[in-house]
Amino acid sequence: MPTASARAIDVRHEAWVKQLPATSGELWNALIGFDTDTRAALFAHCAALTVNALHEPWNRRPGALAHADRLAQAVGLDMAAAGWAPTVETYLGRVPKARILEAVREAKGEHAAQLIDHLKKPEMAQEAERLLAGTGWLPEPLRTPGLPEAAAVPPAVSDEEAEGPADGDADAITALPAFLIDAEDSAVPQAIAAE
Repeated sequence: MPTASARAIDVRHEAWVKQLPATSGELWNALIGFDTDTRAALFAHCAALTVNALHEPWNRRPGALAHADRLAQAVGLDMAAAGWAPTVETYLGRVPKARILEAVREAKGEHAAQLIDHLKKPEMAQEAERLLAGTGWLPEPLRTPGLPEAAAVPPAVSDEEAEGPADGDADAITALPAFLIDAEDSAVPQAIAAE
């Protein structure tokens, strides 16, 4: 499924296809007939279609990526504001567990990462999606240099917070997924019975 940005580009492209003549012989007259702002918008659209900032390990293009970063800075590109979010489909299902934990750690802190570090990858990716929702966290290749990061590492937590929710702290417990609450509730009696 295409991203919101890709769909927007497709819609814009279709709009230009409808405005431009069907034959190349009529193109110059059409361009001359456009006002300055319309011509600039068309040229910007054409230039945008040529930008390739894809990080490919086998294709080393440091100059192209540096130019893409400069362009992103110039236009103030913010992928989170543009609608990109880390989901199982867009990112979390495609990277190793270590990267998933790194993302959660960056956005929500060590305690949140520890809540899911024991899970198998499919469950970890699902829970990470839930934890990262609304944080604005972006993987490094999607971050625009010079823009403030929305999901910076949270401030240091107190010892009480690091230990987890206090007894009776319903808000903290309800923030956990059901299978983690059940695991915690059922683990206590088992531990006592084992002693």
